[in-house]
Amino acid sequence: MLTISSARRNNSSSVELNIAPLIDMVFILLIFFLVTTSFVKETGVEVNRPTAATAVNQTKATILIGIDAADRIYFDHREVDVRAVRANVERALAENPEGVVVVVADRASSTGTAIQVMDGCRLAGAANVSLAARLPEGT
Repeated sequence: MLTISSARRNNSSSVELNIAPLIDMVFILLIFFLVTTSFVKETGVEVNRPTAATAVNQTKATILIGIDAADRIYFDHREVDVRAVRANVERALAENPEGVVVVVADRASSTGTAIQVMDGCRLAGAANVSLAARLPEGT
């Protein structure tokens, strides 16, 4: 006759939980979210943008150039000379030919510097160059 205690002695195999497929699934989800997340690029300088009633939200800005109040130019979180804007934009456009250039100039910066930067961007081959502005408060 077979009793419960003898059946337990004969069936001493333990149950194991295999977590390898779970870890694989977590890594696949992590990679999926990293690839689909859009990363925010910044110019590397804090500027006080001017307001414009006709400002349009630009969502595809891939190349950002900053100009601060002292007319210093920033590209990719580092200060560059106005003569180096063209070479930097050419290199960025080589990496991303569909790139859109946005010049983020401070309200106190000179118009001449902004024009020189925009001219350098167009000479580098950028077809779409914009000047950043913000909408007035309450709009």
